This record gives sequence, structure tokens and C-alpha cells, in this order.
Amino acid sequence: MSTKDVLHELRIKNGLSQDDLAEKVFVTRQAVSRWENGDTVPNTETLKLLSKLFDVSINTLLGSPRELICQCCGMPLEDSIIGRNKDGTLNEDYCQWCYADGTYTYSDMDDLIDVCVGHMVNEHFSEEDARAYMKMRLPELDYWKRYKELSDDGQFEAFKKQLIDEINELHIEGLPVVEKLNALVGRYVNLEYRLPGGLKAKFLDDRTTYLGTQLESGFGGDRCFGVLANMDFILIATYEKEGANPELVLYKKR
Repeated sequence: MSTKDVLHELRIKNGLSQDDLAEKVFVTRQAVSRWENGDTVPNTETLKLLSKLFDVSINTLLGSPRELICQCCGMPLEDSIIGRNKDGTLNEDYCQWCYADGTYTYSDMDDLIDVCVGHMVNEHFSEEDARAYMKMRLPELDYWKRYKELSDDGQFEAFKKQLIDEINELHIEGLPVVEKLNALVGRYVNLEYRLPGGLKAKFLDDRTTYLGTQLESGFGGDRCFGVLANMDFILIATYEKEGANPELVLYKKR
């Protein structure tokens, strides 16, 4: 779609009149009308406001002229998985797993390769092929080319280590020692737990990126332990394959 069609569709989808949209992005109704007629396109600053308002990338607003690729892991990007800056705006260079709230979540290329390979292996693509491909591909990406410039001098890794220590100090029966935490996006791990009294509740934000891991239970059987954490809390649960029948073991504010 062209920019004019994208803007018209988003405005209608969000129940806004041209006057409403104009007020929200500080332009005149006539300016909105010109956009939707294809006479003009919004300037850069207005595109940023529209991106935040509609929660879509500027690339989408412009009719998707570029193929967006995460500059850390190489994943093709759609609006729903683009990472966010500290102010909540979309950063079109990264996915939510590699960049969250203005923070880069990977400082070790081998760790990232370990995570990616698990999702790449199939009947046509062996683990050896996947590792070889990632080892060739990642150094070509902007994040790894500019790693020294973009690095936080180990602050995020220190935070992860602190979280790991806190989790292991809980001594949850049956939970193996946690050694690594990876970035996990809320909507993929936001399970619904049954609470005392029969009520059910979710504890995560679908759009937020957390740190977590899945581990086989020390009790054996089909259930796994899931660990999730961020600056505010630690959550530990057990569940069956693909998150079935989840049970909350612990939710602790930090």
C-alpha cells in the first residue's frame, strides 16, 4: 500500500476523524487530507508522532519500502516484533529479543547463536549448517560491527548475573541451578495461572521483553520449570509441553 492508503486505513481503524488525527499530531485537518489524497507525505517529525500514535513502524507508514532486518540476530522484522526505545517508540533496527527498552540484550555472539540455532534446525537444515550460517551472518550486521561503540561496558550482563544469583538463592525444590537467562517476549510466555479461589490471572505484559529460561524439572516427568524476571519481579512456574496446565510456584517482587 502507499502512504496515503496506510494513513487512511490506520485512521479509520482507530476510529479517528481527520480533525481528531490532526489534533493528535499537531497539524491541520487540511494537512491530513493532503496526506490521504497523496498530495504530500508527513515530514520526519510527524512520521515519528504517527508511528507512536498508531504503534507501527515508520517503514509501514511509508508503504514498507525497506525490508527490515534485526541488526543483531538477522531476523526479518514485522511491526509486532520490533524492539522499543526507552520512551516506548519503535527502533526499526532490532527485534524485541535483541533490544528492549533501550537495552541491548546480547553481548556474547556465541550465546545468541546458541539461542537462534535451536529455532533454525529442521529436517532440511542441520545444527551444523545453522551454526555455520550464523557465524558467517552475524559479523555482517551493524550491532556486531559497532559492538564496542554500542556496548554498555557489561552493565546488562552484571544485572543478569545478579538476577541469576537471586533466583538460585531461592532454593526452589526441583528447580535445577539456573546458569543463563535469555530475552523472552511477553506474549509468547504470558501464561494464565489459576489462583486460590478459582480465579485466573496473567502477570506479564505481552509487549514487554523479560529475561527467562526453561529447565527440565528435577522431579522428572513431563513438567518443566519456567523462570521469568526483570527489574521488578521474579516468577517461577511449572507447566507441561507448550505451556499447558501451568502452575505458579512463586511470584516475588524484587
